[in-house]
Amino acid sequence: MNKLKIILISSLTTLVIVSLIFAYFYYRGENPVNFSKTNSSQQVNVKPAVNKIDIAQNDSTKNAESNTSISSSRQTVLTRTVAKVSPAVVGITVTEIQEYRNPWSFDPYLDQFLRQFYGGDRIIRKEIKGLGSGTIISPDGYILTNDHVAGNAVKIIVTLTDGRHFDAKKIGTDMSSDICLLKIDAQNLPFLKFGDSDKILIGEWVIALGNPFGLFEINERPTVTVGVISAVGMNLGVENNRYYYNMLQTDAAINSGNSGGPLVNSIGEIIGMNTLIFSQSGGNIGLGFAIPANKIKDVIKDLKEFGKVDRDFWTGLSIQTINEGIAKYFNLSNTEGVIVTDVVANSPADKAGIQVADIITEMNGDKINDDETMINMLHTFKSGDILSLKIIRKGKVIFKNLKLEKRK
Repeated sequence: MNKLKIILISSLTTLVIVSLIFAYFYYRGENPVNFSKTNSSQQVNVKPAVNKIDIAQNDSTKNAESNTSISSSRQTVLTRTVAKVSPAVVGITVTEIQEYRNPWSFDPYLDQFLRQFYGGDRIIRKEIKGLGSGTIISPDGYILTNDHVAGNAVKIIVTLTDGRHFDAKKIGTDMSSDICLLKIDAQNLPFLKFGDSDKILIGEWVIALGNPFGLFEINERPTVTVGVISAVGMNLGVENNRYYYNMLQTDAAINSGNSGGPLVNSIGEIIGMNTLIFSQSGGNIGLGFAIPANKIKDVIKDLKEFGKVDRDFWTGLSIQTINEGIAKYFNLSNTEGVIVTDVVANSPADKAGIQVADIITEMNGDKINDDETMINMLHTFKSGDILSLKIIRKGKVIFKNLKLEKRK
C-alpha cells in the first residue's frame, strides 16, 4: 500500500513538473519540441527578429503614406503654381549716375571764387544704387522689367534663384510705357509665358512675385503674395513722363522692390508686370497696379527688334477741353470729352474724316475727360496704330478710325 502511494505521488509530481514546463514554453510562444533539422536555438532567436523588422517596415510605410497624404492635402493650385514659376523670377540690382549742379553754381561770383581755389565742375555726378525685380521670358535669357527700374542704369546685375549672378545688357527701354527689356548670356533657363490679359476676370486669383526691399538677396528666392484682380482698365495718368493707362489693379501685396516682377494667374501665365502702388506711407495698402500682358507683348516686340518704340507720329488735330458754355451751345449733357478746333489738311485726322466741331468722347473704348487726358493717352500709342474714336457730330454718335502716321 505504501509502495502504491509512493508511485502515485511520484507520478503526480512528474505530471506537474511536465505541465509547468509546457506552460512556460507556451506563454513564451516557443515550441519545446524541435521538428526542424535546424538548431532550435537558432529558430527561437531568428523568429522574433524577423517579426520586429516586419513591424518596423510596416510602421515606416504607414508613416510615409501618412506624410504623403498630409503633404498632398496641403497642396493647392496656388502652391503648385508658385513652385512652377519661382525659378523664372530674378532680382535686379542697378547702378545709375545721377547728375546735379553744384549749389554755388547759381552764384557766378561765388562759383568763380570756389573754382579758383578748389577747381571742379559745375555738374556733380554721383553713383546711385537701386533694386527691383524681373522675369525671364525666354530660355536664352531675355528678361522683362520696368523702365523705372533699369532704364537709366549704367550697370545691371541679375541674380537667379540658383545663386548665379549675371551682368545684364539693356536691349531697349520705353519710358512712356515703363517697360524695359534686358538680356543675359545664358541658355536653357526657366521662363514664363504670357497669358491673354484681355480675358482676365475681376475677382480671379493672382500671384505677385518679386524682390521687395531686397529680400531676394537674403536667400535668392522671390517673395510671394497672393490676391485677386480688383479692377481692370484703370487710367492712372502720368508720373515722371510715364503714362499709366489701362492698368490692372490687384490687392496682392506689392512693395518697393517688387517693380518689374510678374503678376501671374493661377496656371502660371504672366498677365501683368507689377509696377506701382497707391500709398501715403510708402507701404502696401492693397492698391497695387500692373501693366497688362498684352501691352507688354506689343512693346517688347519693338524693343527686341529696334531697341525702342517709335512714337514719332502726328494726328493733325487741335483740340480743346469742353467747358459749360460749349456744352450748352452743342446741347451736351456734360462737359466730358474734347472739341476739335482745327484739322490740318491732308493730315491723318483729315484722312480719317474728322471735322472741326466734332466732339471726341472716347478713344479705343476709354473715356476722354479733357484735352490733357487725350494728349496723355496718345503717348501710349506708337506709329502705325489705328485709333477708334467715338464722336458726337450734330447730335449723332459716329465712329472714325484714325491712323497714327509717322511724322515726316
